[in-house]
Amino acid sequence: MTFMAKPNIMHPELPRNSRGMTRRDYEGASSTLCAGCGHDSITAAIVEACWANALEPQNVVKLSGIGCSSKTTAYFVSGGHGFNSVHGRMPSIATGANAANPDLTYIGVSGDGDTLSIGLGQFCHAIRRNLDMVYVIENNGVYGLTKGQFSASADVGSKAKRGETNKQPPIDPVQLAITLGASFVARSFSGDKAQLVPLLQAAMHHRGFALIDVISPCVTFNDHDGSTRSYAYAREHYEEVVHADFVPPAPQIAVAYGEGETQSVTMHDGSRILLRKIEPAYDATDRAVALETIQQRLKQGEYLTGLLYIGSGQPEFHALNGTSEVPLNRLAYAKLNPGPRALATTLAKFR
Repeated sequence: MTFMAKPNIMHPELPRNSRGMTRRDYEGASSTLCAGCGHDSITAAIVEACWANALEPQNVVKLSGIGCSSKTTAYFVSGGHGFNSVHGRMPSIATGANAANPDLTYIGVSGDGDTLSIGLGQFCHAIRRNLDMVYVIENNGVYGLTKGQFSASADVGSKAKRGETNKQPPIDPVQLAITLGASFVARSFSGDKAQLVPLLQAAMHHRGFALIDVISPCVTFNDHDGSTRSYAYAREHYEEVVHADFVPPAPQIAVAYGEGETQSVTMHDGSRILLRKIEPAYDATDRAVALETIQQRLKQGEYLTGLLYIGSGQPEFHALNGTSEVPLNRLAYAKLNPGPRALATTLAKFR
């Protein structure tokens, strides 16, 4: 995989965040994806969210599997740690890294094939463990690296570039995640940066598994009439059910709201996600309502976007497993390796 470094040139008056860093400091290599690919728009949104949240690049961990989506991690936060795993196995690497050091911010980027086909089992177990990470699915409905076959997320009736029609029902990652107990579930569109950025910001502050499924058109294989993952179809058939605005913990915050009822959900670190309900009956904190509404709209060929479900109070991975509060790389060797006598004692308990 070849990447091109960006020229180290920036305007001296670029705005800076609370760490004194510009957006350029959160960029990575130049993209080698097709011109117009929705994945590059997602990269831009991730860069914006990392900058707005003032993350420390050296404390960001970027993980991916195999596929066009998995190249994304090379295009943001060049100063972070990166790991490109084998196909569908990114959740295992994320689990191991998170178990060793929970103090870092984990951002996983995957595709609909990497997540919902070969990686489906690992995806499910990361959810049930409530692993503290942001999991972004760049969902285009095709296997782009292998010339555009239907993926597991392709809708029934969707047409491929060469004319064949998909007859198999899709796996919907947001319904699956809500059913399995995920505590933060959202869907967005790569062409809607105004919606996607605050969702990413909130996901980075959420303690537990945060899924954002992003409809991301493939301009080479799936951006034509008859496709349900094209730019035209997505713009005509997606509806924002809940408008989300993210408010970081800080004094003297002024926020402008649109019309409609607003609900504030306080997160673990004191930041807030503000939900403006587009539908009066929709409650993004009610798992059953979220599932029913998503299913009803899918029957009408519509994608609901925004923060579809958020729960609080669910213990995340480390609380569930009682892991060390000190990252493993900071523990003394005697603690990590107590010797043969301690090993013999532990083995005796299983006899």
